[in-house]
Amino acid sequence: MAGEVALLIPILALSIPIFAIWSKHQLKMADKQVSATAQNTAERAAQYASQVAQLEDRVRVLERIVTDGGYDIATQIEALRDVRRIEDDAVPSQMARRERV
Repeated sequence: MAGEVALLIPILALSIPIFAIWSKHQLKMADKQVSATAQNTAERAAQYASQVAQLEDRVRVLERIVTDGGYDIATQIEALRDVRRIEDDAVPSQMARRERV
């Protein structure tokens, strides 16, 4: 029994520094992981902020278009195009009637 205790003392003496080195390494790894996560989060936040800014700009442009008097003009132009299509469709049928007479 005394021989076993005598054998455990040097093993214990050598394992303490190994444990200290291992625990320092674990702390460093945890710090790196936390900083990497924080950096990743910051990058995502910057990307989201950029996307939000772009969307806000687009909404401002759309608001200007809708509130501007030119939007009404564009609607009127489209209405005239629709009327013209109807008239163009009616013209061939009138020409066919004239040819029969």
